[in-house]
Amino acid sequence: MSIVKFAVPYLLLAAVAGPAAAAEPLPDAIAAPGESVVLSVHAEGAQVYECKAGTDGKLAWAFREPVATLLAEGKTVGRHYAGPNWELADGGAVAGKAIGNAPGATAADIPWLKLEVSSRRGNGVLTPVTTVQRINTHGGKLDGACDKAGEFKSAPYAADYIFLKKG
Repeated sequence: MSIVKFAVPYLLLAAVAGPAAAAEPLPDAIAAPGESVVLSVHAEGAQVYECKAGTDGKLAWAFREPVATLLAEGKTVGRHYAGPNWELADGGAVAGKAIGNAPGATAADIPWLKLEVSSRRGNGVLTPVTTVQRINTHGGKLDGACDKAGEFKSAPYAADYIFLKKG
């Protein structure tokens, strides 16, 4: 057995005290009163957009998917991808659906989100998670015209993801 198999659960547990949850109270739209932190990680990656015709027939950038690495204490502990899904190195994963949002700090920052876990796979640190918060976002928005349907562009972003359970 590799040392990684033994180290990952301890890194994940250490990550619970990892990236600081917001120092100030979270906006009501994404707050999760009565829930406790299971894990807190930092994400670095990109928000991927596709050039598509909108309801008005004009081409515009439409969000397609996130692609990010999940980090705890500077070490990779998992990944975040379309779904949205969060998957850890221990084999556990959750998918969520957005149920609340609040604006990012600047116009260039994607919104803060509250997501309800809609499904889970595997067994691991994320098994009891019921809610995911995306906070402290930086970047990720893509503005401007797109000229060719089907074209893709990505906007770098960073965020903290807080995984919570009820009780």
